[in-house]
Amino acid sequence: MKPYVNLCTYGKQFGLDDFMINLAKTFRSLHEKNDILILPNAWDAGSAKVIEDAGAKAVATSSAGVAWAIGYPDGDILPPKMLADLTARITDAITVPLSVDFEGGYSKNPQKVAENLKAIIDAGAVGINIEDGEGTPELLAKKIEKARQAAAHLGVDVFINARTDVYLAEIGVPESRVGIKSAWC
Repeated sequence: MKPYVNLCTYGKQFGLDDFMINLAKTFRSLHEKNDILILPNAWDAGSAKVIEDAGAKAVATSSAGVAWAIGYPDGDILPPKMLADLTARITDAITVPLSVDFEGGYSKNPQKVAENLKAIIDAGAVGINIEDGEGTPELLAKKIEKARQAAAHLGVDVFINARTDVYLAEIGVPESRVGIKSAWC
């Protein structure tokens, strides 16, 4: 087993912000290749390390797995500080990019979503999934806008994957779900 150093923490302590920037570039490039990106989901630092050691090019978290492992139900209930702490433990254990399932941002307030995201980025995440849940397409678009601004302020080009649960689960009237696609085009 190879020893590891949390390069995200190391980089921040010694001014090597390039590490986070390079992780973000690497993660984005994995989405731009012709190969399908296989992104195994972890629920803690140990599972993330096993996934990396098995050859994964990046690791993601599972909101349900993370919440259940910490003793919470899934569904935007986990305190964001606990998610940030877990994110830091995971990035302490791996050297590949980490994408965090950020659920709905743990708030309906887009500015609070941005504040919650800052702690996740500070912990070393370079990607997130954010979902609409039962919110409107406009609310999700505003959350994404504020999240993008927060990431830019920190100097990290975070990859934001917008999940459209409203569309996939056919929640609400079909006419309202059509707006989801146009909000991101």
